[in-house]
Amino acid sequence: MNVGVQRGAIAAVQVLGLAVWFSMSAVVPGLRNDWGLTAGGAVWLTASVQFGFVTGAVASTALNLADRVPPQRLLAASAAAAAVCTVVLALVADGPAVAVPLRFTTGMFLAGVYPTGMKLMASWSGSAGRGRTMGVLIAALTLGSTLPHLIAGLGSLPWRGVLFAAAAAGLAGSVVALALVRPGPHTASSAPARNPRYALAMFTERGPRLANLGYFGHMWELYALWTWIPSFLLAAPAAGGLPGSVEITVFLAVGLGGAAGCLLGGWGADRFGRSPAALTALLLSGLCCLLSPVLFHAPPPLLFAFCALWGAAVIADSGVFSTSLSEVADHRYIGTALTGQTAIGFALTVVSIQLTPLLAEAVGWEYAFLLLAPGPLAGALAMRAFGKGAPSARSPRGAS
Repeated sequence: MNVGVQRGAIAAVQVLGLAVWFSMSAVVPGLRNDWGLTAGGAVWLTASVQFGFVTGAVASTALNLADRVPPQRLLAASAAAAAVCTVVLALVADGPAVAVPLRFTTGMFLAGVYPTGMKLMASWSGSAGRGRTMGVLIAALTLGSTLPHLIAGLGSLPWRGVLFAAAAAGLAGSVVALALVRPGPHTASSAPARNPRYALAMFTERGPRLANLGYFGHMWELYALWTWIPSFLLAAPAAGGLPGSVEITVFLAVGLGGAAGCLLGGWGADRFGRSPAALTALLLSGLCCLLSPVLFHAPPPLLFAFCALWGAAVIADSGVFSTSLSEVADHRYIGTALTGQTAIGFALTVVSIQLTPLLAEAVGWEYAFLLLAPGPLAGALAMRAFGKGAPSARSPRGAS
């Protein structure tokens, strides 16, 4: 089987399947008009997806689904189910009371898309090029997550139309997964015995523990920034001078800028090592958090450049953590380890997503992102320690 075709197919499934993730965030302005949506309601439309993802990831981890079910089938079924939930929401929801449970269910199914995609991508790469391969996967996740902003910004679709378009992308991703995607040679040859405890047991091992701690600091910042950067930009004095609508600006800065950051981070992880690549991205994104009150008042070109830099830095290390864990965890339970990592990481995002608008209400959006700075700084400390004592990227335990 052609390696390039497989990697491309897996990446395509991530772009298409994850289009439903931020589909509701992209249509909040329309929901304010149709539903009279409050700021609290907008928070729950995103937080419920994160809660659902955590629930689905915990269930998948407990059952070792990513290691015991043919991953291409799990990927296809999960993408299709998340898309169907989005279609149902577009058809029947008339307020948060209906939308929030459906978003929770969507998140549950997305737990079978992202971690499974990571395992599949790792299965098509040996250790030497795994950083770049994971960078491609996370770039696909970034583009998929911001795709609804592009749909909403370019077209004149009502909010239900944006959801239908995102759901159509998810269904297309399911078809691609089922028709084209297959596991690669760098994977266990047979399903292991069920061992849900490995998701916790990995924390007793130094390498997995530090890779996870770095990831958790990264996640404290990432999804809160992705969720609330439109509000930050709308509140900025230079909002009217940004390139296009806020939705287009978010897609350009966070989507395209983030995808470029992922590719650069993956290249750096293979060229200079996992720890230096992660440290660079974490320190840069942490610095952006600290500088956000100053750049909030910048003129439009500088504000856009700052957001593009932040959009690249905040996600550039995501693939590095996945790569690091896939190399130091027990190779029989890589899917379980990655799913457990994402379950805890996404649980943290619920907290930072909830707290950020509360701080903004108290002190204004100018200072709200200061809340996120401790995450990347703590993650940098963990990855600095990881680089000093974990197995090297060139000779990981369990690599084949």
